[in-house]
Amino acid sequence: MIDELEKKIVRAMNRNARKSFREIAKEVGTSATAVINKVKRLETAGAIKGYIPVVDAAYFGIDLVAIIALRISKGKLLETQQKISSDRRVAAVYDITGEWDSLVIGYFRSRDDLNDFIKGVLALPYIDRTVTHLVLNIVKEEKRVLV
Repeated sequence: MIDELEKKIVRAMNRNARKSFREIAKEVGTSATAVINKVKRLETAGAIKGYIPVVDAAYFGIDLVAIIALRISKGKLLETQQKISSDRRVAAVYDITGEWDSLVIGYFRSRDDLNDFIKGVLALPYIDRTVTHLVLNIVKEEKRVLV
């Protein structure tokens, strides 16, 4: 279970993971050694899986975000989701409840790029149906898990 100091450290890292352990220690009111030990423990436990930059997709020419609902048949859900998740344009694949079996979040360079992706998904053997929603505006998109 995560303790209060670990939560403070993770919150500080969520604000800026490039801070030094010494800077984080000062911010949360503990020693740099304590921060190092807590972060190593969280990494070893798998609570911290890695460190990535949060980038602006539009800067890199990625102008479309799509949310795609999938209906997958014949008990091949996981196999099909894994195949789809291997595409570089796919940011997330969710196994969900309700009318649809899975939701895919994808980032695309153009309508042609999205069209190519959808046609590829529809060509997969166990895809029965898709519904694609284009994101018009992003009101909030939080990449960090807030503790």
